[in-house]
Amino acid sequence: MNNLALIYRRFGEPESVLQAEAFRCDRLNPGQLRVKMLYSPVNASDLIPITGAYRHRTPLPAVAGYEGVGVVIDGPTELMGKRVLPLRGQGTWQQVVDCPVDLAIVVPDFIDSVLAARAYINPLAAQLMLKLYPPQGKRVLLTAAGSDCAVLLGQWALSAGAEAVYGIHRSAVHAGRLKALGITPISQHDTAAIRAIANDAEIIYDATGGEVAELILERLPETGVFVCYGLLSGQMFRQQKQVRWFHIRNYLDAMSADAWQGQFREIWPKLQASSVGDATLFSLTAWRSALACYREAGRIAKPMFRFSDD
Repeated sequence: MNNLALIYRRFGEPESVLQAEAFRCDRLNPGQLRVKMLYSPVNASDLIPITGAYRHRTPLPAVAGYEGVGVVIDGPTELMGKRVLPLRGQGTWQQVVDCPVDLAIVVPDFIDSVLAARAYINPLAAQLMLKLYPPQGKRVLLTAAGSDCAVLLGQWALSAGAEAVYGIHRSAVHAGRLKALGITPISQHDTAAIRAIANDAEIIYDATGGEVAELILERLPETGVFVCYGLLSGQMFRQQKQVRWFHIRNYLDAMSADAWQGQFREIWPKLQASSVGDATLFSLTAWRSALACYREAGRIAKPMFRFSDD
C-alpha cells in the first residue's frame, strides 16, 4: 500500500527540514492496527520537536504530527471501518498510520471527525491539569488565552466551579470570543491590569513563559500556584516556589491502557459541549500553506490536514 508522509531527517525550522515523501507501507505488525487518515491538526506540540527541542527522545528520520482521526483499514475485525484516533504510535502527518490496538481511541458517533482530530493534545492536557490543580472556588488566570488549550482550560475551569477566569491574550481578535465564554479578557500589553489580576490570582495556567510569566510571578501571592505547560515565547523565567511544571508526556508512560481509554470517555462529552473554534483545511501537499496559516498573528481557525483530497 502506498503512503505519503511529511518527514524530517534533521532538526531545524519546520519550513526548512520537512519534506513530503512517498513510500510503500511495511507489513502490519502483530498487536497493531492500520488507519487511513481523515484529518490531522497543526499544533505547537507538532512543530517544537522538529526544531530539535526534544532531540534526545526523537530518533530520526521521523514523521511529524501527534494527533488526528482516521478509519481502520487493517487490524482486529471488530474495529474494521471504525473511526479511531491512532495515538502514541507513528507520526500522524501521513496518509496511513499504524498504532497499538489498545491505545487506539474509538470515536463515538456523536463526535464530528474534524472535532475528533483535535481530541488528544489540548483536551487531555487541560483535563489532567485541572485534576492536578483543581480550580473550584478559585480565581484563575490564563496566558496565551486565545490558544486551543487555554480556551478549554477556561471553559472547563468555570464548569468545575472556578470563582472567575481571566485570560491574557496577545491579539485583540480573541477578546470578544473569550468574553462570550465567560473569560474576562486582558490584553498582554496592559501590564497594569495583569499586575492587578496577578495580585489576587490563585491558579495560573501559563503557556508562554518569558516576560509575561515574570510579570505575573512578581505579584502572585505566596499561596498561588503557577502551572507552566509551555514556553510559546521561547524564553525562560526566574524560578519561584509557586511554579509547577506540567508536561503531558510525564503522565503517559505510567498510565495503563484502561486509564488511557478512560481519559477519553471523560473528554468526549466535555469536548462536544465546548467551543473549540473553526478549522481551516489543507491538503498534505499544501503543508507550507498550513504552517503559514498556523503562524498568522491573531489566527482564530485551526489549520488542519484533510487527507481525502491527497
